[in-house]
Amino acid sequence: MLLFAGAPARAATEPAASAASSALTCEALPRLLGAYLQNHVQYRALTEDLKQRVAESTLRHLDPSRSLFLETDAAKLRKQFAGVFSAISRGDCAQLDQMHATTIERYREMEAFVRAYVSRDDYAIDEEAILIIDPEKRGFPADKPAREDLYRRLIHFQMSNYVANGESLEEAKKKLIHRYELMTLRAEEMARDEVYARFLDAFSSALDPHSAYLSPDNLEDFKIHMGLSLEGIGAVLSSRDGYTIVEEVVPGGSAAKQGSIQPKDRILGVAQGDGELVDVIDMDLRDVVRMIRGKKGSTVRLSVLRQGSETERFVVSLERDKINLEEQAAKLRFEEMEVGGKTLKLAVLELPSFYGDKEEGSRQATDDVAKLLREARAAKADGLLLDLSRNGGGLLDYAVKITGFFIGRGGVVAVGDSRQQTQVLDDPDDEIQWSGPLVVLTSRVTASAAEILAGAVKDYRRGVIVGDDHTFGKGSVQTVAPLPPGLGALKLTTALFYRPGGQSTQQIGVPADIVLPALTANDELGETNQPYSLAPRSIPAFAKDTPRYSGGYTPIDDATVALLAAQSEKRIATDERFADIRTELEKQKANQGAVRVADLLEEKEKDDAKKASADGTKDEKAGTASGDSAMIPSPAGLLGGESKPDDRSPQVDEALRILGDLVAAKRPVAMNP
Repeated sequence: MLLFAGAPARAATEPAASAASSALTCEALPRLLGAYLQNHVQYRALTEDLKQRVAESTLRHLDPSRSLFLETDAAKLRKQFAGVFSAISRGDCAQLDQMHATTIERYREMEAFVRAYVSRDDYAIDEEAILIIDPEKRGFPADKPAREDLYRRLIHFQMSNYVANGESLEEAKKKLIHRYELMTLRAEEMARDEVYARFLDAFSSALDPHSAYLSPDNLEDFKIHMGLSLEGIGAVLSSRDGYTIVEEVVPGGSAAKQGSIQPKDRILGVAQGDGELVDVIDMDLRDVVRMIRGKKGSTVRLSVLRQGSETERFVVSLERDKINLEEQAAKLRFEEMEVGGKTLKLAVLELPSFYGDKEEGSRQATDDVAKLLREARAAKADGLLLDLSRNGGGLLDYAVKITGFFIGRGGVVAVGDSRQQTQVLDDPDDEIQWSGPLVVLTSRVTASAAEILAGAVKDYRRGVIVGDDHTFGKGSVQTVAPLPPGLGALKLTTALFYRPGGQSTQQIGVPADIVLPALTANDELGETNQPYSLAPRSIPAFAKDTPRYSGGYTPIDDATVALLAAQSEKRIATDERFADIRTELEKQKANQGAVRVADLLEEKEKDDAKKASADGTKDEKAGTASGDSAMIPSPAGLLGGESKPDDRSPQVDEALRILGDLVAAKRPVAMNP
């Protein structure tokens, strides 16, 4: 078994040499369902509540875009689920087969409607059409006229994408019809083991967002990702509502270096080099990832939809490459700041992940951070800013050890399983690598193992947490249990993390002591936005019986935090960059996820005009037309406003000012030599 704390998605990496074969049968389902319930952190029996959750999860898997079934169809399926599990326990999967047969019928009906609608001589794109992108918000159509109205809106949206990519109207019609033919064909050709695998995945998804069934193919992909064999664009993708979603941009990858892709972006199409863009809406995530993967040096083009205050559609060209470990590794730099008439030297330590490999001689986050902290001490830095704002997690043991660099001996995190048994993981030694003033910068991207470090710093009052209102909130542990050959593996949530104060990071994350405006402060980013996210829990605090303030550092008191917050609030109130961020966040809320076809076509006209004025020249650095690159923020922009020449975000600037105030407000005892 493999125990880890990571993100629930698939990496666009180099594929396995060959597809693995599946031996999944109906007779195997009862044993696999029992294995989930035997080991899951919360669900230990097949309750009525869980049955209903599985029914809803199955509907999401059968009809992710809420375009096939009517509300009456959905109600019928929910009712049928009362007998599904008892039938499966007898080795009878006829109901699953029937659900799949009904889905095929609906695909055929949709294909026929699309073919007839766009084949009309008078067909034209309705630029006034508005589509709610999120299927959960629009729900299942109430009746057939409502479903046909949805089909028309989808058609106008999809046709506008083709036309915006340079296709003529007639070419777009042919491509759209072919796309729906392929969707029907994929449903018709789905093998029985794939039908059963889809049900297992629906069942596991109903337990929590991070449990999953890994088919033999998906297990191979998972091993590649966990082994960090990252050759591709350097992005972690997931599938939601029929769309391929960018969950994470991997530091050191081509996507991160170019800065054109952001979390939450939707990928609409994929092309190889200068080839034709292939529409990937409603395509299986595994197939999309295989299209994006490729050899180092080759090029892939992506059609991307981004929804912020405005809807943007653009095409970006990326050169596939190996992940640059130097880019992914911890870094240290020094900044000077004048506070109260005195010039302070402040150290900034960026830690993008808790990376490492057990092979001898390989690079380890623990070694790198220890070395950089020694450099900060040798340079006589007055304070340290630990930047975890882009840290999505990593190795649990390394998070515990690095936390110990700041707090001395004591409990760092507890892991609690389904049997209410908790194990406290302690800092392994008494040595402190940094005892001076400490500010930790976080965001809603900060997740999993990074939340362990931030939570311990907060609970031990070791430093000041600055950033978004709270971190991501992924406080769960997943175990991957390999199955017999041909069956893949089960990935299931077996435990939760608990901070030294006893509160889990699940959903809640780690609240900031001082909140800074940022574009990541979006409700779509975070564990609470995931379907069937586990509720937070708490246990008795385990920090109270440990030497909390050993090692020579001064704890942060409430009065100091209040003073720092008041000083920060005054600066933020007059900073135009933060004012712009607040305005952008308000626009995003007002947008409500609706897309106007006219907006997409207007973007196309703007791009054409810019390209014409530039005589068709390319921006070599971005790899896209200059008109496209101008509207794509950098990664620093995602965390707030325009990046400065030194690429510091306003959040980093303000975090440094808070650190300077902390140094001035409370001088710590002498640091370790």
